[in-house]
Amino acid sequence: MSTDNNTPSPASQAEPLTVTAAALLAAQAQQARSQKLESTLERVAGELLRERRNDRRWRNFFRLAWLLLIGALLWMAFSRSQLPSTAGVPHTALVELRGEISTDSAASAENLISSLTSAFEDSDSLAVVLRINSPGGSPVQSGIVYDEIKRLKAKHNKKLYAVVEEMAASGAYYIAVGADQIYVDKASIVGSIGVLMDGFGFTGLMDKLGVERRLLTAGENKAMLDPFSPVNPEHVAKAKAMIAQIHGQFIAVVKEGRGARLKETPDTFSGLFWNGEESVRQGLADGLGSLDYVAREVVKAEDIVDYTLHDNVAERLAKRFGASVGAGAMRALRELAPLK
Repeated sequence: MSTDNNTPSPASQAEPLTVTAAALLAAQAQQARSQKLESTLERVAGELLRERRNDRRWRNFFRLAWLLLIGALLWMAFSRSQLPSTAGVPHTALVELRGEISTDSAASAENLISSLTSAFEDSDSLAVVLRINSPGGSPVQSGIVYDEIKRLKAKHNKKLYAVVEEMAASGAYYIAVGADQIYVDKASIVGSIGVLMDGFGFTGLMDKLGVERRLLTAGENKAMLDPFSPVNPEHVAKAKAMIAQIHGQFIAVVKEGRGARLKETPDTFSGLFWNGEESVRQGLADGLGSLDYVAREVVKAEDIVDYTLHDNVAERLAKRFGASVGAGAMRALRELAPLK
């Protein structure tokens, strides 16, 4: 039987099927890879979207926190300025003098005068008590407060009593003598009526280290008391004359404030200090007594209202963080976005 040469063999008939299957498999593999890539891209996009949402939430959270902080600072600052509520009850007004007397302390002339003014101006305060626990400080600040005490007493026709706790020394005693009477504890430290100016000298150490001081001045006394220069006797004399003048002012204030009650001795103005019991004997104080005793027995008003300006949380934060707080708050205000 003859064979037709044009009839394909079984092998040639199977070859197209093999190519088609391979192409199909390749297409399926490509589709799987595409789906996997698409799934991966979707996950990455989802993660990025979530991260952006989280970032936005945190930014909004911190901006809101800044606003809340600003509100708290404003509220606390406002509450500090509120006068104590007396509700029309006659009382003893209290002002605290604690710590070093200086321009940047709680016992600055500005704070003390503000507190004293409020205490004197309240028509329900029968008298003012200045409770003192201070080693002293700036003679300038002390002098300002002393002068203001005299003015307020005359203007409002009210008495001011000083009550000493631990100590009223140096500038603190300077202020205390402006009171009508001074009360102390028997163990209080009172006095130290003197003036000091201290410093250091480094010339010996500089010589040992081989350090040369090169100082140029215009004015022959411009380098007065320079710690890196040798002692100049003329400068020392000038400094002593200056502090002697300040000491003389201190003495005059004590004599004016204490008057005939003062039992002056050679040690009175020497810078020495005494316990409360001895200070009463010397006329530096009038008697033994606490705040409660003075309010109850002297002023005859047991209710005590504190007029002292106290630093609050807002002011401590402001002092600590300074301008950075304000700058951050302003950025928060500018950048605040609607919460989502």
